[in-house]
Amino acid sequence: MDVLVLIGRILFVLLFLNSGVGHLTQAKAMSGYAAAKGVPAPTPATVGSGVLLLAGGISVLLGIWADLGALLLAVFLFPTALLMHAFWKESDGQARQMEMINFWKAISLGGACLMLLAFFSYAGHDLGLTITGPLFSIR
Repeated sequence: MDVLVLIGRILFVLLFLNSGVGHLTQAKAMSGYAAAKGVPAPTPATVGSGVLLLAGGISVLLGIWADLGALLLAVFLFPTALLMHAFWKESDGQARQMEMINFWKAISLGGACLMLLAFFSYAGHDLGLTITGPLFSIR
């Protein structure tokens, strides 16, 4: 089971690590997009969310307080769904559909992050192939 969880962690965080790098290396373009969506302080928000994505992704990947890493990713995903993918604000049908798809992806991934938080917090040190145990305990 340990190897399956490790493979799952690796595959799960690829999206977040790639996005985090994009937030930091393309901060100007991404903050412009965030500004167009009405995000306050778009440049610091873009850089901060990039750091959040990388910290959470690396934490889950390496198993260093993976429960905290999953929580950090959830903290990114839920506000992002509401702020960046507010499909209910779109009047164009195609744009509305694309934002709806992205909204529900972010919500679903956030739910997965909450499950990982619970999983790592509950399994504790019984789950192998991690560098540390969990930060939280829900037993």
